[in-house]
Amino acid sequence: MAVDLELVPKQKRPPGEPCCEPVVYPDVEREQAVRMAEVAKALGDPIRLQLVDVLRKHAGKVCVCELVPLFDVAQPTLSHHLKKLRDAGIVDSERRGLWAYYYVIPEALEELSAWLAPA
Repeated sequence: MAVDLELVPKQKRPPGEPCCEPVVYPDVEREQAVRMAEVAKALGDPIRLQLVDVLRKHAGKVCVCELVPLFDVAQPTLSHHLKKLRDAGIVDSERRGLWAYYYVIPEALEELSAWLAPA
């Protein structure tokens, strides 16, 4: 079955005129996208992702001294990763004497995980 197509000469569109209408528009507002990107960026490191995994599974707060043996990095490096997670609002800590006890803030991951879930 042959299809006859009429070829039209190429025309230049005026400056500023869009070439076509968008197929879809984002559902995520800019402010929400910035928040979710900060969380995703903080989780973008394998050690940080594993830290969140450990803290999520643990009932209660975990002492940093319990976390150090789980990873093949020095304590200052682990503290750096925990600070990045704290800055992103994913975990928080509580000081007891010399030690810091960390825990996941459950609401911090809800927005990102809801967006990632199949629609």
